[in-house]
Amino acid sequence: MKLWWNGTIIDETEAVIPITDHGFLYGMGLFETFRTYGGKPFLLDRHVERLRAGCEELRISYEPDASEIGTAIAEALRANGLTDGYVRWSVSAGAAPLGLPSPAGYGAPNVAVMAKSLGTGAPAPKELHVLRLPRNGPEGGVVRRKSFHYMNNVLGKWELAERTASPSAEGLFVDAQGFLAEGIVSNVFWVADGALYTPSLDTGCLPGITRDVVLELAREAGLPVVEGRFAWETLLAADEAFVTNSVQELTPVGVLYDTAGSERKRWAPEAGPVTERLRQSYRKLTGIEGSHTDDHS
Repeated sequence: MKLWWNGTIIDETEAVIPITDHGFLYGMGLFETFRTYGGKPFLLDRHVERLRAGCEELRISYEPDASEIGTAIAEALRANGLTDGYVRWSVSAGAAPLGLPSPAGYGAPNVAVMAKSLGTGAPAPKELHVLRLPRNGPEGGVVRRKSFHYMNNVLGKWELAERTASPSAEGLFVDAQGFLAEGIVSNVFWVADGALYTPSLDTGCLPGITRDVVLELAREAGLPVVEGRFAWETLLAADEAFVTNSVQELTPVGVLYDTAGSERKRWAPEAGPVTERLRQSYRKLTGIEGSHTDDHS
């Protein structure tokens, strides 16, 4: 893979960081994942703002610039022979003395933009498996950042892999109090009695870019929206359900499994009427019906 690394296109084997980079030592770094449509990154300004807020909280002196990153994405796509792709934009804190940092923070971050090919075709309806592992709380205590602190997600992915090898499987975290939170790489929604439900951010779920857009589209369509803390039995009673991220867009849930691996709910294999309506509205925003793959946003 070729990548954009601190302003230059290089091979992935040439990209190195100092051993004292606090992204490596302490997980002090942030990233955004999204995709392009027609070579253009979708909703880039929103990703810029989320990254900017995260850098401010982590005291990383980096002001993301949409124009610069747009150029970097175009260069990374071209270097890898791609028209469209899955993009990861990473900002690592940079080198600093060994030990926890001073309140002054970080002044020399490392920035990488990577692009890989997208999957083909729409993803199959998801198998949603409630995980035994709880969702950890946001490291900063207020809102979850899309940070390098990703162990909770990795452990959740391993738990899921121990249950099923299905490529359409997704794990569903609950928080420490047992309330629904989010998928390993997705936000979760469901429809009941004509209203759209999704866990609130105080469960520790990521404020996903696609999540925000879906909520906006639902409200514009006059659909009642309810954000809150819900027991998983609420999801069992839903008429339809779907998960979202910036790369897979809106993907319907077909089957729900409990923590013991038992099937507890089966919906129609195709998207429900509300899911399909929102999905078409979302795709209209993109301007192009595109491919899909797998990561959180």
